[in-house]
Amino acid sequence: MSKLKKFLVNTLWANYLTEDEYNLILSKSNIRKHKEGSYIFHEGDIVDHWIGVIEGIVKLGSISKNGKVVAFTYVSDGGWFGEGSLLKQEPRKYDAVALIDTEIACIPIDLFMSILDKNISFNRYLIDQLNERLGQLITMLESERTSNPEVRVSECLSLLYNKQLYPSTDVQLNISQEEIAQLCGLSRQHVNGALHSLEKRGWLKVNFGSVTIIEIGKLKKSSRLTFCRSQGAGCL
Repeated sequence: MSKLKKFLVNTLWANYLTEDEYNLILSKSNIRKHKEGSYIFHEGDIVDHWIGVIEGIVKLGSISKNGKVVAFTYVSDGGWFGEGSLLKQEPRKYDAVALIDTEIACIPIDLFMSILDKNISFNRYLIDQLNERLGQLITMLESERTSNPEVRVSECLSLLYNKQLYPSTDVQLNISQEEIAQLCGLSRQHVNGALHSLEKRGWLKVNFGSVTIIEIGKLKKSSRLTFCRSQGAGCL
């Protein structure tokens, strides 16, 4: 079985494809490898593929005019991204960088649009994905407006955790404190303090260059609700 076919076996939307669509994906798509720190694409690039992460972590972000690095989110194993630019057929709105050595699957835009035009189930999958992204952005905005760094760090780590890939086991996220700081919009010092506070609660373990998630449920729910209530903030 090819690597792409093995990847699609665990891809939810692949179950919605017809046999012809599935075979076209296998024959027309390609796999690319990117070294740590290399660009998958740049802001302003012409959109040509829908991209899935077979293995690794991709940082989506940009660099401001004053040189500040801003991270919007990260996409790890099993995640797909770039459909917004495909749907609007406009240049990429952000940079995509391989955070570690990463392997991606690339589906050509013409094939993506052809399946989109014909397959209602695939359309529903994309609607669900876009709705989830919107929910993530709202959550990040709310977290950004709270003053407790633990809330923001918890939310950022939750974005990286794929419950379908990791249903119950401890998961090591290969991401540095500096990269978490970029995603959260906090200083590295605040991130360090928040991580060690969450570590004392037993929800995660801080390693050099990585974080091991132990209690994802508490990071996603208990911590955020507890902190919001203590500050009198409204929670979704």
